[in-house]
Amino acid sequence: MWYIIIGIAIACFVWWFIYHQRSLKLRAHLMQEAIRNRDFTFRLPTDGLLPGEIAMQQTLNQMGETIRQQVNQSEVESWERLTRVLTHEMMNATAPITSISQSMLSRHDVKGTPLEPGIQAIYDTSRHLSQFVSNYRKMSELEKPVLADIQLRPLLDDVCKAYPELKWEVSITSDIVVRADSGMLRQVLMNLAKNAVEAQAQNMVVEQIEGVSGSRQLTLYVGNDGLPIPAENRQSLFVPFFTTKPNGSGIGLSLSRRMMVQQGGMLDLAERQHIGTSAKMKPLPACSVAFILTCMLPLP
Repeated sequence: MWYIIIGIAIACFVWWFIYHQRSLKLRAHLMQEAIRNRDFTFRLPTDGLLPGEIAMQQTLNQMGETIRQQVNQSEVESWERLTRVLTHEMMNATAPITSISQSMLSRHDVKGTPLEPGIQAIYDTSRHLSQFVSNYRKMSELEKPVLADIQLRPLLDDVCKAYPELKWEVSITSDIVVRADSGMLRQVLMNLAKNAVEAQAQNMVVEQIEGVSGSRQLTLYVGNDGLPIPAENRQSLFVPFFTTKPNGSGIGLSLSRRMMVQQGGMLDLAERQHIGTSAKMKPLPACSVAFILTCMLPLP
């Protein structure tokens, strides 16, 4: 009788081993596809794994987060270098146009002639472009952030008061402390709220979401129910000077991401809507546009 029990046990073990290996192979395939598609937000569960495999899966999940941060930071730095070169060349090109057109407008043989409106248009356009580039260069030359431990909830409350036209749902407890530059973090949140208002939003949601196990970062979900972002524009959202607004400059989001990178955090567009996890289990309002804001936590 005992050999039957042993045989059944061996058969069960072989079945479990084959099933387990197939599960590990599937996890490896999913992670490979995520990396191939440049989706570094992948998080594979650790259910049903052995202790060593759990540690390995957690490490791989953390590695995905690290790769995502490095890729985003490299992207920000690349755009920063390119923008610095472009603004320099644009200033060099527009300065003589503005100067020459201004001097020509003061000539007696130009005033009152059909040439004056055309030269005036050239002068106004070049001056506007020079001013725009100059303002962006000043804004992009950010000072180094002064990091300190700050309470997040009072800062969020101040931003809420600045935009009373939005109905805010902030699921952040008063004891959460992050390590950041207070002015920069406030400006990023103000930019997100400003974008929501311009997108005709009525509701704004700020909620903490679960981050990677062992990470010294706080992840916030910041969403609104304004006009959705067209799919063809999502990849270019953080590109400097890119805008879909008639009077937009394309500076706000790219500058906000750079400010978060300088603080050790990140600003990303959420790929999917987050399900509410607040204590009341109240479902979040439908969010057409949502961002993932990552802040550094103070060291223990």
